[in-house]
Amino acid sequence: MPTKKELQCFLDVATEAAMAGGAVLKQYWGNLSSIQEKGRSGDLVTEADRASEAEVLAVIGRHYPNHAILAEESGQLGQRDSPLLWAIDPLDGTTNYAHQYPLCAVSIGLLVAGVPTIGVVYNPILEELYRAARGLGATHNRQQMQVSTTAKLTNSLLVTGFAYDRRETIDNNYAEFCHFTHLTQGVRRGGSASVDLAHVASGRLDGYWERGLSPWDLAAGVVLVTEAGGRVSAYDGQPFDIYSGKLVATNGPLHQPIVQQLAQVQPLPQFEPV
Repeated sequence: MPTKKELQCFLDVATEAAMAGGAVLKQYWGNLSSIQEKGRSGDLVTEADRASEAEVLAVIGRHYPNHAILAEESGQLGQRDSPLLWAIDPLDGTTNYAHQYPLCAVSIGLLVAGVPTIGVVYNPILEELYRAARGLGATHNRQQMQVSTTAKLTNSLLVTGFAYDRRETIDNNYAEFCHFTHLTQGVRRGGSASVDLAHVASGRLDGYWERGLSPWDLAAGVVLVTEAGGRVSAYDGQPFDIYSGKLVATNGPLHQPIVQQLAQVQPLPQFEPV
């Protein structure tokens, strides 16, 4: 495990990189000339994604040229045997961004021996910066943040999302969305996993679940949640695996109730893939 001083250095570099990527996103906001699909319907990429990632990679490469990187647009880079892996999403919420819906962010996480250890999520449009390091706590715009204290599902506000393959699979989260909508004060669909996790960490939302996610979607956000006093796990409550694509993240008191309810949900029987 890195020392406290090393963790702080990693966190500062991640912040510098996120701010640099965010500055690019501000420049392209409302000025996109190219919006493309990456092979799956609804999975968008823009010149802003690529330009933001270039800035993020430049900052991290300048400070830590020997670290491994897993970035959404560039894939695996650097030394594959390095125990330090940066998981980077230069624009989480591209569809939101393309429509000028301001729930989007640069998400930068650092895994140490596979464990999410550093997390920075920066929404440059709303100017919200979330930071956390393992054992050092979590902040929102440099102020300490904590998860909510909501203890009952009936009093909770949850958030979730739908994977790009939702049109082709029975396991599309539609039934779960309906199920929890009836049990809570509401379920939101934010459209950016890292922002959703940041909102759980800051207490704006009480819990989150989703499937079909990538490591760069989760690496930063799970550190925010755990360092803010929350809990993350697999759907069945077992330890979280960042490569599984499935996650439950909550304030803690709601964790077991959400896991128990997820186990009861059956897919919508009339769903026909298109």
